[in-house]
Amino acid sequence: MAVSKYQRGFTLIEIIAGIIVVGIITLVVTGGMGPLFKQSVDPWQQVRAAELGHSLINEILSRRFDENGSSAVGEARCGETGGPSCTAIPADCSNTGYREEPSRTDFDDVDDYHCLELAGDEVADTLANNLTDDYRQFSLRVRVVEVQSNTLKRIDVTVNTPQGQRIDFSAFRGNW
Repeated sequence: MAVSKYQRGFTLIEIIAGIIVVGIITLVVTGGMGPLFKQSVDPWQQVRAAELGHSLINEILSRRFDENGSSAVGEARCGETGGPSCTAIPADCSNTGYREEPSRTDFDDVDDYHCLELAGDEVADTLANNLTDDYRQFSLRVRVVEVQSNTLKRIDVTVNTPQGQRIDFSAFRGNW
């Protein structure tokens, strides 16, 4: 029985050539999409950084304006006539190792957060619950700057993502 040319299969050379062509096409497609896969993680990390930054800003804003400030109604605030003087904030964190309170659980005013730096296992919430599983390789830095003497402080929180992207948050805390 004779086999017509339409019933023949592929030759070994045709199969090998087809495999090579498919391999080259796959390499080009995956090589071109590789950077897209990396960028697909960025929005997710940015959302997580925003959650972390906002939660820390909210935590700081819930504290008193100053160590010497009073939260009692009718008492003079720090810096006011008849009130105690406000505590000074060091401008530079690198030389002083500034720490007003020994532990973050003891932080009771905005100044206590000045020079706070957290990374890796140190990232925790207010209750000292470790957040390493949620924020692995994230780092935080806090700076508190006096904008107007005895009346206004700016809180700057910087969050660094695992990809090295820096996201800054700022808030103001008034002495009222």
